[in-house]
Amino acid sequence: MPKVYMSKIGVISGLMALLAMTSCKDKPATKDQQTPSTDSATASTNAVTPADSSKRIVFFGNSLTAGYGVDPSEAFPAIIQGKIDSLQLGYKVVNAGLSGETTAGGKGRIDWLLQQPLDVFVLELGANDGLRGIPVSETGKNLQDIIDRVKAKYPQAKIVLAGMQVPPNMGSKYAGDFRAVFKSLAEKNNIPLINFLLEGVGGVPELNQQDGIHPTPRGHQIVANTVWGYVKPLL
Repeated sequence: MPKVYMSKIGVISGLMALLAMTSCKDKPATKDQQTPSTDSATASTNAVTPADSSKRIVFFGNSLTAGYGVDPSEAFPAIIQGKIDSLQLGYKVVNAGLSGETTAGGKGRIDWLLQQPLDVFVLELGANDGLRGIPVSETGKNLQDIIDRVKAKYPQAKIVLAGMQVPPNMGSKYAGDFRAVFKSLAEKNNIPLINFLLEGVGGVPELNQQDGIHPTPRGHQIVANTVWGYVKPLL
């Protein structure tokens, strides 16, 4: 098997394992690994702020979006804010990432986030579903429900979907179906799809933290460039 493919499998497998630790382990909260209730409050506070003249881009995801293990200013949503500011585009980025989040969890908190208007919605959820072996059909329904709620509340909002992959030890059929559900949703809803958020970062030691999974600040720069390629045309 080609080394590049093995590298990607390794990083996906590691991601699943680390997400399990992040979402299931009972340990005191830190700045990078808070309890769900604290993270939810933080995300909601960031999202529901006094009205201003800026348009809003909401990044809705798990630990990758939240910026696990790095300073919030080094996470890819914050880097994208810097790109926006440098071009004076007048958009405000809202980081609504939550470590350990599943699609069901995201569906449960999306209405709170929708209390404030948004113009662009970047949806990055599903990895924890794959970790837990949740039926792909359920993951797809949850993601579709989130998309539907965003469209219903803000019909003019532009949506970007970030796909994820699971390791082949989950079973080749499950892995294939899981990967395909993101493509299917993107086609069904006619929205852009980021095939793999960690493209160019996953499996590269110097671009990842000691866990081998979550990007370093430099890795987040690359992720930001990847995501920016999909978001910029929508602004």
